[in-house]
Amino acid sequence: MNVAQMNEARVLKNGDRERRTKRRFEIEQEVRYKMLYGQRIAETGTGKTMNISSGGVWFSTETMLTAGMPVELSMNWPVLLNDSCPMKLMIYGCVIRSSDKGAAVAIERYEFRTQGSRAFPPTPHQSVELRMLG
Repeated sequence: MNVAQMNEARVLKNGDRERRTKRRFEIEQEVRYKMLYGQRIAETGTGKTMNISSGGVWFSTETMLTAGMPVELSMNWPVLLNDSCPMKLMIYGCVIRSSDKGAAVAIERYEFRTQGSRAFPPTPHQSVELRMLG
């Protein structure tokens, strides 16, 4: 595929050109959000991600969020690390657009956190006996 063909593919259904430069993935996952006001949490809520890219995320919200506010998002990642370890994606960014249907957040940074392995079920603690020799 050459550059001209790639540009043709980036035309929306209504005929407008796609302005986004990052590829979006339709990932629908539960998400928790915290609106931050300095070091304090101003508002919390839950929603669902609709799509996500390396530059931003669009998700449903319980209320309209304030544009320009910093936000922290937390979602379970749909793929296991090494086929056994669940991960959580933490997204830190800023609300750039919001409506009664959802909000768009520009991603400033993100990190994956592991949530423990499913490969090894918890085992009961075994008692250990210590003896002095000699």
